[in-house]
Amino acid sequence: MNSKHNKEVVIGLCVIVALCFLFFGIDYLKGINVFKPSNYYVVSYTDVKGLALSAPVTVNGFKVGQVRSINYEYDNPGHVLVELSLDKALRVPRDSKAIIQADMLGTASVVLEMADNKDFHDVGSHLIGETASGMLDNVSTELLPAVSAIFPKVDSLLSALNTLVSDPALLSAVKRLDNISANLDATMKKLNTSVNALPSVMNNVDQTTANLSQLSGALAELSNDLKELPIDSTMNNIHTLSANLAKMSEDLNKPNSTLGLLMNDPALYNNLNSSVASLDSLLIDIKKNPKRYISIKLL
Repeated sequence: MNSKHNKEVVIGLCVIVALCFLFFGIDYLKGINVFKPSNYYVVSYTDVKGLALSAPVTVNGFKVGQVRSINYEYDNPGHVLVELSLDKALRVPRDSKAIIQADMLGTASVVLEMADNKDFHDVGSHLIGETASGMLDNVSTELLPAVSAIFPKVDSLLSALNTLVSDPALLSAVKRLDNISANLDATMKKLNTSVNALPSVMNNVDQTTANLSQLSGALAELSNDLKELPIDSTMNNIHTLSANLAKMSEDLNKPNSTLGLLMNDPALYNNLNSSVASLDSLLIDIKKNPKRYISIKLL
């Protein structure tokens, strides 16, 4: 009988221990450290933004506690009562705010905004609760109205764009641009050909430069040769020859000089003309009567 009671006591103790482990294990999985002393405060919100149990409570980005419980206030409709478990060493000044903020993924947390006050809340007192507007709220309150206002302008812009695209002038302008592009392409090809021909042109320029250098050298030699010529004596001879020609011309113009008589005496001209006529008659008669002037005797 005693052994039976002992077994029942052992089983009861095991069940109690298991329940204790289950209770503390669930709290541990929730992130609640039952062995760490904490102070509890309550906050009333009208919107908890999906705040969950064990959500972190931070001050300046540092975790100082977590959400202990979330309950709807049936005696205060429209409000949700949130219990915060904070580090025992943390003292919350009065007028501090517990603000619910949601990140980009929608995970909500509580941020304590400490007030500059030397008077502190008592443990278990109510804190001021606020809910910060999230990104989606800003989209719905700020971006959507702006987008709605933009839609009519976008519609008018699309209509104007459609009118512009359907305009034949635009099509003709595009065709002209195609022609201009083709002409530019042809011009670039010719330019490339000209650029490729530049080396040969430069070679010709170099050759021309060399020829000019040779010509310059030849001109320099000619200049030196001209410097060595007897220019003075040559000029004196030219002056003398010019003077003689002038004297000859003067003699030709004088009727009393020999050359003047030859050039100006008409009797000389008449005698020469008569002699030429007689000689011509003589030649004609010789042709007609050769025997009169030439006798041929045969032995």
